[in-house]
Amino acid sequence: MTTGSTELIDAGGSVAARPSDVFDPRQRANPYPLYRALREAGRHHWVAPQAPRILMLTRYEDCQRILTDPALGHAVMADSPFRAVADEAGAPQVGLQSMLRANPPTHTRLRRLVSRAFTAGRVGRFGPQARQLAAELLDDAVQRGEVDLIDAFARPLPLRVICTLLGVPARDEEVFGGWASALTRGIDPDQMLSAAERAARAEATTAFAGYFTELIARRRAEPTDDLLSDLIAVQEQGDHLSGAELLELCVLLLVAGYETSVNLLAGAVLALARDPEQYAALRARPDLVPAAVEEALRFDPPIQWFGRTVLVDEVEIAGQRLNAGEGVLALAAATHRDPAVYPDPDRFDVTRYAGPTAPPRHFGFGQGIHYCLGAPLARLETEIMLGAFVERVARVEIAAEPAYRPHLSVRGPSTLPVRLTPAG
Repeated sequence: MTTGSTELIDAGGSVAARPSDVFDPRQRANPYPLYRALREAGRHHWVAPQAPRILMLTRYEDCQRILTDPALGHAVMADSPFRAVADEAGAPQVGLQSMLRANPPTHTRLRRLVSRAFTAGRVGRFGPQARQLAAELLDDAVQRGEVDLIDAFARPLPLRVICTLLGVPARDEEVFGGWASALTRGIDPDQMLSAAERAARAEATTAFAGYFTELIARRRAEPTDDLLSDLIAVQEQGDHLSGAELLELCVLLLVAGYETSVNLLAGAVLALARDPEQYAALRARPDLVPAAVEEALRFDPPIQWFGRTVLVDEVEIAGQRLNAGEGVLALAAATHRDPAVYPDPDRFDVTRYAGPTAPPRHFGFGQGIHYCLGAPLARLETEIMLGAFVERVARVEIAAEPAYRPHLSVRGPSTLPVRLTPAG
């Protein structure tokens, strides 16, 4: 995978794109014109036409197949077409073989065990605490008037929730958040990372592994009321999670349960700030908040694409034959803006998922066997944050254009300066 260098807009005003431009960090701020150009140019594009080949798909039905076809899955990372450079020598390989990247029967076993601990009851316990924290954070932000929404609101609440969930004390939250940033950047294909970023990933991985190895040992000796203790205790027919598997799950929860929630809330507020009519409609009908969260997952999903590897000898996808070990990249965010699937797709509509006839499912949390186990937690957090926002903020304006992180796998702003007008 190489970064495209062609200009995206030609002299006639048309988008002139090539598939590798998807990986250009300059596209992070607004990749959707590029996605539209790729979608309109064809059903598929070869991102890497030489071995190991990677086929990019832009249509809804193809994305759905990629996420549900058992012929496609995850290769061990050393053999994956999506990772060409090994971690820095000596760094623990934490996060590279988690449940997210496992195939059946390993995935089936892990998901069954984790599901016994990560229950609706466990998730629901965070509701009162999250509502109180959301109110406190927003009251402070509104009083200040102009804030960076990421630092003031979108980041602190999910960080507190995930730390509480895993039993991390409040004094360690900031260092925990730093690990999250390095590890999230580190799940991007290694071809997209600088040597410094790979080194930062290795450092964060080593620190994270050391911290949680010690925490797991403490929870084995003295269980408390947190998810980590529940995961340690869970058993089924004599089977249980090993120490290495617990470490992998902690990395997965850190990235999936924290970083995605930050970016989902930021994307929702940004879309509403750019469409005051929709924000007014949501304030008039706060019962639409859950529907608005679903629309945010469609309109600007933190997870923009999904990669899979061919696990069988040969398979045909979108009219193309692929061999074992070759890669497929489903550009989910492009399918979310397809007018053949979603009417008026470039408009953020808080009522889209509220009507009697639901639109096609978005891929915000994936589909198939790897559907996000933490989706209920992410929805709960975002609904609480957005609900508190519309209750306390009469008007939100963009004070300066947001800056976006270069992350490819998890997209979101690093800063989001806004002006907040308090509700009367």
